[in-house]
Amino acid sequence: MITTETPESRLKRMKMRSWRRGTKEMDLVLGPWADAHLDALTAAELETYELLLAESDQDLMACLFNQAQPKPEIAALLAQITAFARDRLRKV
Repeated sequence: MITTETPESRLKRMKMRSWRRGTKEMDLVLGPWADAHLDALTAAELETYELLLAESDQDLMACLFNQAQPKPEIAALLAQITAFARDRLRKV
């Protein structure tokens, strides 16, 4: 059976995956970013975000804390997300 996902369903699924990662820390990094930016991403950027969502929380956290290098295909997007998270923390 072939299922097709509507653009609205895809965004909803991606936002849900952003907020329910498995670790609260990544929920709090990806969830607010997804809420603020996901609707405005291009098709290519959404594909990159899908790749990012496939990464483990531990690997993403290591990249966020400069303890590891992100995969090249997600590096630019992860840098944007990291900057967004840091800006949010400064406002608290």
